[in-house]
Amino acid sequence: MKNTIKVERAKKNWTQADLARHIGISRQGLNSIETGKFIPSTVLALRMAKVFNTTVEVLFQLDDIEE
Repeated sequence: MKNTIKVERAKKNWTQADLARHIGISRQGLNSIETGKFIPSTVLALRMAKVFNTTVEVLFQLDDIEE
């Protein structure tokens, strides 16, 4: 699963630690999500979308093979 979390973080000039604090997870957990090693729960994905004032669909996209 692809994501645009790093791009959205950069728009706010936030570090991984900053975003992790806003959504209630560890920086290491956020890193795992950003690098595609971990797929977040629906609740966590919705929290991220709310923090960035966007939709889950903007933050996360299925890889071609997953469609």
